[in-house]
Amino acid sequence: MLGRRSPQRSLFDVLGLPHQVHADSFYGRMGAVSDVLFPDDDLAMMYCPDNGRPSLPPSLMNGVLLLQFYDDVSDEEAVERTKYDLRWKVALALALDFPGFHPTSLTKYRNRLDENGQERYAFNRFLAVGREAGFIPDRVTLLTDTTNVKGAGAVQDTYTLLRKGLRKLLKAAGFHVPGKRHGLSPRGQGLIERYVEQDTKADIDWADPQQRLSHLQVLVEDVETALDLAMEESNNGEVRYLGWLLTKILGDDIVTDEEGQSQIGQGTAPDRIISITEPEMRHGRKSKAHRFDGFKAIVSTEQSSELILDIADVTASGSDGAHLMPTIERVEAESAVTVNRAIADGAFGSGQNRAACAERDEPIDLVSPLAKPFDSEVHKSAFEIDLETQSATCPQGHTVTGKPGPKQDGRPTWRFAFPRETCEACPLFERCVRSQKTGRTVRAGPYEEYLQEARARQETEEFDIAYRLRPAVERKIGELVMHGLRHTRYVGESKRQLQRLWLGAAVNLKRLFTLAQAQRVDLRTILGDLGPPKAELATM
Repeated sequence: MLGRRSPQRSLFDVLGLPHQVHADSFYGRMGAVSDVLFPDDDLAMMYCPDNGRPSLPPSLMNGVLLLQFYDDVSDEEAVERTKYDLRWKVALALALDFPGFHPTSLTKYRNRLDENGQERYAFNRFLAVGREAGFIPDRVTLLTDTTNVKGAGAVQDTYTLLRKGLRKLLKAAGFHVPGKRHGLSPRGQGLIERYVEQDTKADIDWADPQQRLSHLQVLVEDVETALDLAMEESNNGEVRYLGWLLTKILGDDIVTDEEGQSQIGQGTAPDRIISITEPEMRHGRKSKAHRFDGFKAIVSTEQSSELILDIADVTASGSDGAHLMPTIERVEAESAVTVNRAIADGAFGSGQNRAACAERDEPIDLVSPLAKPFDSEVHKSAFEIDLETQSATCPQGHTVTGKPGPKQDGRPTWRFAFPRETCEACPLFERCVRSQKTGRTVRAGPYEEYLQEARARQETEEFDIAYRLRPAVERKIGELVMHGLRHTRYVGESKRQLQRLWLGAAVNLKRLFTLAQAQRVDLRTILGDLGPPKAELATM
């Protein structure tokens, strides 16, 4: 049943007493609008209307969550601060004798938000404030970048992945229940004893390669046996998922040598699983020298107001650019704006993204640099490729006609081959041609026209002026990191995303306070006039 904050003021109400929290601080400004910041009735759909004990007021819990992520503290510390930290008491308009509540209430409240699809509540509410105040225009320039985020799961080696995964599979299939074990073969019984009842690391000399190899054979055989046992529970979704997980680990990490023995494979599979506790974690790189384990967070800000329009977890592996169009779609859907320009680093400037932006009903101007060639005289960009005539002219003026290549993404490609004898007579031959038998070959991909246009534009002053706006999103990411962006607290996509959104909401609220003061906008009135979230309106 929904609980509401009482409008009755306490004798010890901190806002009615002298205190040292500055009115222009984040906490002071939050306290000044605390009564309209999060109305209790906004989230009434999450509670039974006429049964049960009254809950802790959503307005209080929302405020605590916001401050928790802003100050990057645990549930226990957050509750302690509601009792003893004067800044939090001011921000939440609490009495000096506020008794606090049990820390698990925060866990339950986050679960309630997640279960009711309200993980975006605070984030979208503050975006709506920005729109009503005029800080976010109808047509926006989006600044986008990513940063590495550490996962909450433990990074595990292949031996541990197999052992822990095997244990979870057997338990999910019900073999931890004694009655389930009747009729199992001696090997199956031994499997249960080793991995369900004990779950201890093998007692071997881990410095001895031969002992490690022998133990690996046992692990692989045990996994295969467990997968056969689990097939009987094929209707269990968790069993199917864990079976897939173990099969993938075997495929990514294990190879069989000529003698039929299992070996740890050399190298790393592109999408290798690194944690059983958080299977979505991956190895990632932000550069050749910077490797990390976890996820990436993609952050998009509106250029003029510097408000965050989108923040989301994405995979650590793979190209950042693959997430550009989904980000734009989320921004337009959640913020009710139209993206007319996107500015991002070179990772987002693929031909596929340029085509997707240009071919929309309302084209998006994608400002993203292409890599500078090492040797510009013989690089592909030095060749004049005319797609209308299907011809290519080299830097020395020799022209050839192209031949169609295999289609990619349903689009044509072209191959331009220069004669060997022509290339051998060229002064650039040694630098230009690497083949020992043929002349220079140049290929035009499916998005060649967009890449040609981008290379030409990159040399203009207009491009330089536009691209200089991009560091603003890096500063915003730095601010998010200062408030704990890289400290993932929870396991599971929905809980991770809730953390990112509420942290983004806290940083946006701070920015709204600054914008409102600079432009003399009354945030209190706007907050008070906002209606309930879209999810609630849909149920009315």
